Amino acid sequence: MSSLTRKRSYKKLPVWIVEDHHHVVYHIYRAIASRHLPLKNIRLVHLDSHPDLLIPVNMPADTVFDKEKLLSELSIENWIMPMVYAGHLSCVVWLHPYWAQQIKEGEHMINVGRDSSTTTIRVTSTENYFLSDGLYVCDEQLENSKLLRLDVVRVNPAKTSHLSATAHDAEKDSVTRLAKNAHTDLSLDRELSSVTTATLLPAEGSNWQGELSSNGTDVGEGDEDIGSTSYVVGRLTTFLSETVPYILDIDLDFFSCKNPFKEIFTQEEYSILKELYNFREPSVDADKAELEECLDRRIHQLEDLEAAFADLLEDDGEQTVARWAANPGMSSLAQLVSSLKARNSSPDYEMVHQAGLTCDSVELPHHISTEEEIDRLISAVQLVLKALPTPTLVTMSRSSLDEYCPAEQVDSVQSRVLAVLEDLYGDLDVHKDYESSNKDAHDCKPRTS
Repeated sequence: MSSLTRKRSYKKLPVWIVEDHHHVVYHIYRAIASRHLPLKNIRLVHLDSHPDLLIPVNMPADTVFDKEKLLSELSIENWIMPMVYAGHLSCVVWLHPYWAQQIKEGEHMINVGRDSSTTTIRVTSTENYFLSDGLYVCDEQLENSKLLRLDVVRVNPAKTSHLSATAHDAEKDSVTRLAKNAHTDLSLDRELSSVTTATLLPAEGSNWQGELSSNGTDVGEGDEDIGSTSYVVGRLTTFLSETVPYILDIDLDFFSCKNPFKEIFTQEEYSILKELYNFREPSVDADKAELEECLDRRIHQLEDLEAAFADLLEDDGEQTVARWAANPGMSSLAQLVSSLKARNSSPDYEMVHQAGLTCDSVELPHHISTEEEIDRLISAVQLVLKALPTPTLVTMSRSSLDEYCPAEQVDSVQSRVLAVLEDLYGDLDVHKDYESSNKDAHDCKPRTS
């Protein structure tokens, strides 16, 4: 192996902490440039209440090969897929808390490539998450496509309140020991479940009971293992090993999450936005023609709404509002504008549109956790990471200035997560990149569900 391609190792595990999640891309690219990460086929373990798997809608695909231009195009909801198209990432595991269910649980094989008709990046996934943003195309329409393995894995809060420290440590050791054989042993989930299920499921009577299932089934109706530590470890160890470099990426809103738009708009206004931006899903067994019809309808719907609110920025008088409200599906626009103007004579219609983009088939996650819930989620994450190889790089996003992670909780959560990482990996090389960034209050950034 030449000195130009030889992988380098950090003396201490670096942890880069940013405010806005897409700023981690800069630090990932630096690790690639310094040969601490390979150029291709990196794995990403992504803990977040949001998938962040959208794509800048109008960005030319070739932008990914111009680092500075790419960094200027990215936002918090769309920073992962451009790295997939560039070939850097080949496997992504989205670890999500139970309240975040934007993409179906399980493994998804997705082609990510350049749309031959628009030269933008598009995907072959028919998940509503991608369809509702107009990002789907059929495989035949893609050029230079890359195959992405996406694993969507729920993480339940650990039940630790009744465990002694000794018992808890013993449990973690058992999980670690068993996980070493996880790559080929399909019985691992059952073996681990005997160790962990009794102690890792939420406490009886807790406020998350009945919400843990990804398909609406209460825990106890046949899927009690989904989300347990054994389940998560079994899923992760199918593609992680001691020799495979991976990035551990943590958004602190994984532990407690707000939908900030619910505080910006009244309940009535938010309901109208959901009605205006509602995504009409295709049937479960939709063929190519139905998918294309669905996509065409959605793209026109979003284009019309964007044009309407751009027009209202210039003139929100009665005539303009009435003209747009006469369009099919937009009759409630007049009621929305009236309500907005009653509270503010000059509404921020661009913000209104961005909020509407988060209202499709699934709302943005909203669950402000109690301190106990945060502790239990952190304990669950600790148990999982204990069973995995050490990551090459850790990136972390606070997501607090735009309030996706509650500002009053973020510092405490960050401290506790760093303590867990230090306990697992020893002395860390922590870089608080957000301290040198602009600390002025941010507007809420668009983060479609």
